[in-house]
Amino acid sequence: AAAGILCYVGAYVFITYDDYDHFFEDVYTLIPAVIIIAVGTLLFIIGLIGCCATIRESRCGLATFVIILLLVFITEVVVVVLGYIYRAKVEDEVDHSIQKVYNGYNGTNPDAASRAIDYVQRQLRCCGIHNYSDWENTIWFKQTKNNSVPLSCCKAALSNCTGSLTRPMDLYSEGCEALVVKKLQEIMMYVIWAALAFAAIQLLGMLCACIVLCRRSRDPAYELLITGGTYA
Repeated sequence: AAAGILCYVGAYVFITYDDYDHFFEDVYTLIPAVIIIAVGTLLFIIGLIGCCATIRESRCGLATFVIILLLVFITEVVVVVLGYIYRAKVEDEVDHSIQKVYNGYNGTNPDAASRAIDYVQRQLRCCGIHNYSDWENTIWFKQTKNNSVPLSCCKAALSNCTGSLTRPMDLYSEGCEALVVKKLQEIMMYVIWAALAFAAIQLLGMLCACIVLCRRSRDPAYELLITGGTYA
């Protein structure tokens, strides 16, 4: 179950980041998500080993289980650290690339970057970088010469909005940069909290396995009972 949830979190991060990948250029931002998926896959195998070792009460199997869990625990601590590092870098990444993305917007023949901008403006209910007036500085605005912004800036409740700057009340007033940064940081926090939660679960697993190991090594009567011997 833990493995499945971790893989789901990692996949969710990948899918969501794909919608915003034009706003950051550092692909290493996805390293925590990659590690989470790898850990989730490994954790499924580890869980099977742990179940078998616990049922059979194999000392060697339990010791192996504890060692592997310790390594995975260390990996998840690394994920938390990397998550915080890249979460702090998101704002700089978006700030560095968002102006270039908006300047590359082509409303007549939408390319990938244009679709990304329209998607973000509709999903986050925003317009422009800081507000809708930022569109006046873009190449697309100067080429169209119709004093309007993309229709994705129009409020969802309005069906007759044309994107005209003469009717600013029809447009989203909040800029997209701050909302994109907030969204990406929230996604990274999902990774951090998932890693912390399952690191705690793995600590509990290691503790339980260690208790069984200690019980086997310190109680000769228990050892003979398990092996089918007698104790006088």
